[in-house]
Formats: sequence, structure tokens, C-alpha cells
Amino acid sequence: MRLCWAPTVTGVRMLNKLWLGFFLTAAVAALARWLFGGDGTVFAAMVGSLFDMARLSVEVMVLLFGTLTLWLGFLRIAEQAGLVAALARLLGPLFARLMPEVPRDHPAIGLITLNFAANALGLDNAATPIGLRAMRELQSLNPAPETASNAQILFLVLNASSLTVLPVSIFMYRAQQGAADPTLVFLPILLATSASTLAGLLAVAAVQRLRLWDPVVLAFLGAGAVLLGGFIAVLATLSAAALAALSSLLGNLVLFAIVVAFLVAGAVRRVPVYESFVEGARQGFEVARDLLPYLVAMLCAVGVLRASGALDLALDGIRWLATVAGADTRFVDAMPTALVKPFSGSAARALLIETMQHHGVDSFPALLAATVQGSTETTFYVLAVYFGAVGVRRARHAVGCALLADLAGVLASIAVCYWFFG
Repeated sequence: MRLCWAPTVTGVRMLNKLWLGFFLTAAVAALARWLFGGDGTVFAAMVGSLFDMARLSVEVMVLLFGTLTLWLGFLRIAEQAGLVAALARLLGPLFARLMPEVPRDHPAIGLITLNFAANALGLDNAATPIGLRAMRELQSLNPAPETASNAQILFLVLNASSLTVLPVSIFMYRAQQGAADPTLVFLPILLATSASTLAGLLAVAAVQRLRLWDPVVLAFLGAGAVLLGGFIAVLATLSAAALAALSSLLGNLVLFAIVVAFLVAGAVRRVPVYESFVEGARQGFEVARDLLPYLVAMLCAVGVLRASGALDLALDGIRWLATVAGADTRFVDAMPTALVKPFSGSAARALLIETMQHHGVDSFPALLAATVQGSTETTFYVLAVYFGAVGVRRARHAVGCALLADLAGVLASIAVCYWFFG
């Protein structure tokens, strides 16, 4: 039973402090506005925000039910069609060098691949149970069960860097808030998440002294670098309007192409695609249902924090520092999502939605917040859940490498959004 409950207890303790801190900070800010500023309406605004955010949570969940159900259904077809296993065989030579202590045919490799596939599709909530299974398989090879192994650290850091090819959850949130083109942030997220993943890999490789100059590793990384570099070189020739249009086109094209590829592969392999879709969709429904209480809790906490004036006060401080440094300050309004994301995905999700509501879904802060949300992961929560699930107490260099990946993702998000959206 310890393996089942340990991540929940550890994660909840962390979220307890964060959630309580939101309300206590809001209370102090509201009292200050009333006692020193004479603003007695702040309490009515905070209470009103509680009810508004509770209603918004249900509205968001309606679309979230459909999104997770849809994509987990298609992912199940891909799994039964052998696409995930084929990807595992393709990546086997790479993992054999990055994780030399893991046998090439070990079940952990397939689970790691499936976890990366779910993350790549933006199904972060669905990726968690798969990642926990992968971590337990890696733990079976760990000679010191209470200390994270090199393979576990690399897996966790790459997982925390959140390489996302199709951030369908972000598209869903933008659609729910009325975005004319929900996939507008496709390319910015792809570039920013690539930067965070590369930073995480290089950080772990430096500490673990992985042989990145191995011919096989160089072949994989070189191919990726050439593709990404060529892609960026092409993008550099386009105007901001053309970049936005290309991001929209590629986002929708790739999204539908993957759906068709999954279905065709399933049909060729004689997979009962309808039954498989329903089987996977049922899991998506259950995952989405379990998210509602957390979404209500975090959205209400963030709403109270905004209504009290505490969030605006903190942002004004960051904006002042940026002004003193002579920097553009439009990025500041997206920083709450960036600052909270390492601690809580649900809190960052709530702040993203609140930013869209407050500034407009296609405003620069909302676009940047969406990019940050798609390019980084909840580092401390992932550490608590994944290591807690297998009883690891000493994380070694996992925290430092994961936070470095987070920082790279945030900085890349800011740079890319200024490039794309001016």
C-alpha cells in the first residue's frame, strides 16, 4: 500500500501549503486595502470571485472531458496497433546509451516511450500513471532503493522538461475561452519545449558524464538539431503575421494527420479501432472526472488572490524591476503561470485560465502564459509523486537539472513569443 499512497501524501502536503498560502496572502492584502486604503468593496469582490471561478471550473471541465476522452481513445488505438512498440524499438539504441544500466528489452523502455508519447500529445494527466509504472520498472533495477538511480533521474528530468509536440490541452483551454484559432501557439510551444528538453538532457549528461559524442547518440541528437535548426532558419525569414499563420496551419495539419495515422495503422494491423477507442476513451473520462475538484480548488484560490489585489501588487514589483532594467514589461503579466508551474500544474492551469479571462485569450500575456504552460512541467510535484511512488528519498541532482530545464523553457517562451507576436 505504501507504493500507492506515498505520492499522494507527499504531493498533497506540498499543495496544501501552496493553496493555503494563496488564501492567506489574499486575506492580508484585502485587510491592507480596507484598513489603509479604505476600500471596503474588496471583500465583496473576493466572495464574488469564488462563485465566478467555481462556475468557470465546470465550464472548463465540460470541454476537458471531451478532449481527454478523445485523445486517450486515439492513443489506445496507437498502442494496440504497435506504434508505441515500434517507437520503443526505434529509441532502444538511444536509451541503451543514455541509460546503460537498463537492458534494451526491459519493460521500462516501452513504458518510458509511451509516457513520452502521452506528453508529446499534451496529455500530461494521462502521462502520469504511465510514468509511475515506468518509474517502478526502473526501481526494480535500482541497487540502492532509497537513492535515485541515474536512469530514474534522466527519465524524471526529461519528463519534467515536458517535450510537447501537440499541446492539445492548451488548445482546449484556448478554445474554451473563445480563441478564434486555438492552435496559434503551436510553433512557440514546440520551440520552447525543445529548448527546455535540450537543457535538461545536457544538464543530466554533464553530471552523469554520459557519452553524448557516441555515434548513435550524435545521430539522434544531430538529426533533431538539423531539423529544428533548419526549421528555425525558415521561420526567421517570415514576418510575425506569416509566423502566426504558419503556426495555425501546422498545428491543425499535424493534429489531424496524427489522427489519420493512428486509424490507418490500426486498420492495417486489424485492430478493432472502435472498441479500442472506446476502451481508451473510458480511461480519459475517468481522468477528467477526477480533475474537477482540483480545478475548482485552484481556480477559486487564484481568483481570490487576483480580487484581493495581491497578485497585481506582486506583478507591479516585477514590472518595476523590468522598467528599471530598460526591458519591455508585457511579459510580466504571464509570470504567475511561470512562477507557479514548478510547484503545481493545477495552480498554473488556473492562472493560465485566469490570465486569458483577465487580459483576453489572444492578448500577449495570455499567449505567453499558454506557451509557458506547454513548455515546462510541475517539477516539484513530479519529483514528489514519481520518487514517492517507489520510496526514493535522495533525489541527488534531479532537482537542479529539472529546474535548469524549467528556466530554459521560460526564457525560451518569452523570447519566442516576442518573436512570433511582437
